[in-house]
Amino acid sequence: METKSVFTTLKKYSFIIFGLLVIALLAGCQGTAEPINADSSGWFDHYFVYTFSVLIKGLAGFFSDNYGLSIILLTLFIRLALMPIMLKQIKNNVAMKEKMNVLKPEMDAIQEKYNNKQDAETQKKMQSELMQLYGKHEINPLASLGGCLPMLIQFPILIGFYYAILRTPEISSHSFLWFNLGQSDIILTLLAVVIYFIQFKVSLIGMDSKMKSQMTFMGLLSPIMIGVISLNAPAVLPLYWAVGGIFMIVQQLIAKKMYNTYKNNEKPAEA
Repeated sequence: METKSVFTTLKKYSFIIFGLLVIALLAGCQGTAEPINADSSGWFDHYFVYTFSVLIKGLAGFFSDNYGLSIILLTLFIRLALMPIMLKQIKNNVAMKEKMNVLKPEMDAIQEKYNNKQDAETQKKMQSELMQLYGKHEINPLASLGGCLPMLIQFPILIGFYYAILRTPEISSHSFLWFNLGQSDIILTLLAVVIYFIQFKVSLIGMDSKMKSQMTFMGLLSPIMIGVISLNAPAVLPLYWAVGGIFMIVQQLIAKKMYNTYKNNEKPAEA
């Protein structure tokens, strides 16, 4: 049986936590559709949802009630504002990976020492030695949980904007390009699904095979859920998702180039 370090366990659960948050966001997509206004109760509705609703209507009015263009521009603006947080997260992840690669031989030696010994006392000794190893290299294994922090920071903003789109009734009475923003559109739904699938594939670039296998389920769940929800939702939602997905693809490609994360197992094996 393979012995797992504290770092590996925490890293695994950090992806699970993020995955559950994504599911919670998507599962809540069919929440209250009560129109938002200045008198709506609740601090989140007042400070996030209503604020974004005012921005959507104000920008649409500036472009002759073009709500489709308003959604696109605000989506891009919000993503650009959040981009430094995401780039910092990726930079930190790359730095942590490099540190872990340095100590991996020593960590493997400790795990090999306790291989096939699964009693509680032995496992306690192994974890103690691993923690000493992390201290020697000045690595905090709990830092792996920090990968979820940027996601948590973004959620109130993205969810607030999402519900502003859902609860601003003026949007549904307008059209954009070939579709009515208030009615479902199969073409736009398929476009959003394809974009998020491409975004998932791009996110896998540079990952080792083990990490890819951990990410596959959650990566495929997003486009599937978006497709299911969009089939019964106004077209403005897949429009929002499609624009956001395209931005994330570009952001990931920029980040991978900046921090050289294309390289991983693609290196030739040493003789």
